[in-house]
Amino acid sequence: MDFKSNHHHKNFIDGVPYATVKRLPFYHRFLTDLSKKEVERISSRELAAKMGINPSQLRQDLCYFGSFGQQGYGYRVNDLLREVNRILGLNQEIKMVLVGGGHLGTALANYDNFSRRGFIIKAIFDKNPEVIGGYIKGIPVLDIKELQEYLRVEPVEIGVITTPAEAAQETADRLVQGGVKAIWNFAPVSLKVPEEVLLENMHISESLLLLSFKLKQRRNQPDPV
Repeated sequence: MDFKSNHHHKNFIDGVPYATVKRLPFYHRFLTDLSKKEVERISSRELAAKMGINPSQLRQDLCYFGSFGQQGYGYRVNDLLREVNRILGLNQEIKMVLVGGGHLGTALANYDNFSRRGFIIKAIFDKNPEVIGGYIKGIPVLDIKELQEYLRVEPVEIGVITTPAEAAQETADRLVQGGVKAIWNFAPVSLKVPEEVLLENMHISESLLLLSFKLKQRRNQPDPV
């Protein structure tokens, strides 16, 4: 995974350590689970243990964003979840377009958790005439040629790329020209985008290769006596 932004030193994002930022989605996941289980409050020690970090690290992480919790009481789960949602920008709807209506694009479009968290895919773009004019999970599939005109009329913040590698850079260029502020790239290629455009790469095959390497290393280790 690769995070790119020009607003800060490479180890910080707007003054917050990148390591802290990377933990925010985990806070969100654990707090959401606790909220669903109707847990009213949790201590920093208990929450830190769930996340595999020490309590002082947890308190330090949260201090970058404000004052949360009470000494001797811990954190109100729903209140802290609401604050983490705000920190992550999940307290408002974020519009997206997806380019590439193949198997991966279809899978992402069908993933309900995006819309539950406020990430709304407004349209899908493809060049395949067999899918253009149809719908995926109620989302219209439009001709890729219409992308920039669509973005002019219906601005969105995030463009999702699920095209083959050879089409990814041209797709990124079109998204940038259409005013998209951030790109979530699933194509197995390194993209070039302007400094002001945020880029997050999700190279699925690379993750699988790393898992294969770790599996091989484990196979080669002698069994414990």
